Amino acid sequence: MATFLYKLGRLTFRRRRFVALIWVALLAVAGIGAATAPAATSSSFSIPGTEAQRAFDLLEQRNPGTSADGATARVVFKAPEGEKVTDPANKSEITGIVKELQSGSKQIASVADPFEAQAVSENGSTAYISVSYQVSSMELTDASRDSLEDAGKDAQKSGMKVEIGGDALQVMPHTGTAEIIGVVIAAIVLVITFGSLVAAGLPLVTALVGVGIGVSTITALASVLDLGSTTSILAMMIGLAVGIDYALFIVSRYRAELAEGREREEAAGRAVGTAGSAVVFAGLTVVIALVGLAVVNIPMLTKMGFAAAGTVAIAVLIALTLVPAALGFAGKRVMGRKARKAAEAEKSPEAKPNMGTRWARFVLRKPVWVVLVGVLGLGIIAVPAASLEMGLPDDGAQPKSTTQRQAYDMLSDGFGPGFNGPLLVVVDTKNSSDGKAAADRVSEEIEAIGVGAVIPPAFNKAGDTATITVIPKDRPSSHATEEVVHSIRDAGADVKSDTGAEVLVTGATAMNIDFSQKMNDALLPYLALVVGLAFLLLMLVFRSILVPLKAALGFLLSVVAALGAVVAVFQWGWLGSLFGVEQTGPIMSMMPIFMVGVVFGLAMDYEVFLVTRMREAYVHGESPGQAIVTGFKHGARVVTAAAVIMMAVFSGFIGSSEQMIKMIGFSLAIAVFFDAFVVRMAIVPAVLALLGKKAWWLPRWLDRALPNVDVEGEKLQKQLTVEPGAEGGESGERELVRI
Repeated sequence: MATFLYKLGRLTFRRRRFVALIWVALLAVAGIGAATAPAATSSSFSIPGTEAQRAFDLLEQRNPGTSADGATARVVFKAPEGEKVTDPANKSEITGIVKELQSGSKQIASVADPFEAQAVSENGSTAYISVSYQVSSMELTDASRDSLEDAGKDAQKSGMKVEIGGDALQVMPHTGTAEIIGVVIAAIVLVITFGSLVAAGLPLVTALVGVGIGVSTITALASVLDLGSTTSILAMMIGLAVGIDYALFIVSRYRAELAEGREREEAAGRAVGTAGSAVVFAGLTVVIALVGLAVVNIPMLTKMGFAAAGTVAIAVLIALTLVPAALGFAGKRVMGRKARKAAEAEKSPEAKPNMGTRWARFVLRKPVWVVLVGVLGLGIIAVPAASLEMGLPDDGAQPKSTTQRQAYDMLSDGFGPGFNGPLLVVVDTKNSSDGKAAADRVSEEIEAIGVGAVIPPAFNKAGDTATITVIPKDRPSSHATEEVVHSIRDAGADVKSDTGAEVLVTGATAMNIDFSQKMNDALLPYLALVVGLAFLLLMLVFRSILVPLKAALGFLLSVVAALGAVVAVFQWGWLGSLFGVEQTGPIMSMMPIFMVGVVFGLAMDYEVFLVTRMREAYVHGESPGQAIVTGFKHGARVVTAAAVIMMAVFSGFIGSSEQMIKMIGFSLAIAVFFDAFVVRMAIVPAVLALLGKKAWWLPRWLDRALPNVDVEGEKLQKQLTVEPGAEGGESGERELVRI
């Protein structure tokens, strides 16, 4: 592989205008496709195999007009001090708002008058209008949202406090500011790392080209493939991260080759042949992690994973072709003055070792202590992970300044916390001899469990399906509400055996519970698949059993520690005010799998780039200890810069007002910190130092069975080396490398 990539690097360097033209053309085509494609709608969110989804499907079949999985809103009214919502003036105002909402949007399925639907609190201070839509929240038009907000503003003129809750006003958070902050910090880190504006700008420009092509392609195909408006977020985040990383690795190696006195074309070929091999396999591990999301069997996540994997593949291709072509345009400006002086200084016998070299020598002197401190430190941080509770955040997790949070609090004060998350119990009486009696029995069983309220069964026109609305006593995301859902389902099993009627629990709260359970059940199979395939891939790269095993175990340690930090901050509230956490609660159910997929890919990037350089030095004759020092001498600065850039990109999302985005940003930033600086930069070299030559051991039968992909460039090195006295000397070498 190294030989092929070496030739590819030289070819793209020589044909740089043609290569650049191809990528610019691809960007233009993708951009035109995105601009002319139909607008993306929300990808249908379904959770195959769950009870809540079966109930939704049943309602859609038996009573299609109900739009059971459509968006909902609650316009909550609170009368001024000393008044009631039932006072004539206030009642008239609320009734007028009901009529205004009914005629305000064609997407509305129903609007419930609070005075007819018994949606007035016992003390008369609070009432709410329930609004149901025919489409999901992501498919609502701006006109529908504006109509809802205008209705609330009109009611406030009467002196009542009016707030709007539910998912109808939820829109995808805008992440543009976070991305800009991340790119700015990345630029600063790159300038510090390279000491050259040209060298710093090159990874940014090529990464943005890759992200532009990837995201534009996703946008262009969104309508055809039902990708949805949310699919590009993961692709953009990962594409930007790995795009900068991969270009950074190639540019860094290119500068190192120039510093050793090689011609520019030769340096480009060697950079792509060596660092490019690491990029290919690092990219493969990221693709495996993202495609592996299909294991969860949630169509939306599967599409997100495949789309992001495609963007990563584009980033790899750009690193192997556009980056060396851009290096050809950059000329000698890719080496700043300070870099040239540093390179000359390093050649001097009296050259001072850099920070990476000094750190590696320290680790070699104290490997046992480094391993103990690193493992124990991450182990202590990981302790809270044992208390992990997963769920989906409700409006109670919103900032207190938002209308959703204030509506949530008003409903809790006026009716009880459970009103923020009603359950919908669907009774299929088609196979029951007495459907009404079966539905009544279900109501009695639910009342016996102990809930806030049970609204009597309502049958469809055919009389074979009944719906019962259940109000829990506690808030939607609480453990007590989850127990209520399980208790109703347990009671439903007895009802079915006695009457033949099937009982299904659904609604947003039950759907969240089922989603969390499905994600929890998928976590271990997903980990096994991703880590297992990556182990085989890394065994192929490093031709070792212990190095891939160490890489996988180190990754698991950093992920569990990151989960512990997330639980401590977002579930327990430790340092919550520092990160803007206003309401503690369960950890977002998709976050662990999401974090595993993203961080695993980035962690393997650092592992492959750092350890490949060690393996390269070892194969070329250095002792195991000296190979570690060489790897850190050339790789530590680059890996540190890459990790800081990723932390900056992810940390930008912590400032989001959305709890979900805030949690994702924090978890990814802290996980990259643990993995890059504690595991890869400390535990990995310490373990390799303790293992010595055993680290690179591979059974002979396995060595013969595995194909030799030559990641470290051993075959390439032999090809490029001209034996003493060979005809042609240097010119002979130049002829050889043009093959």
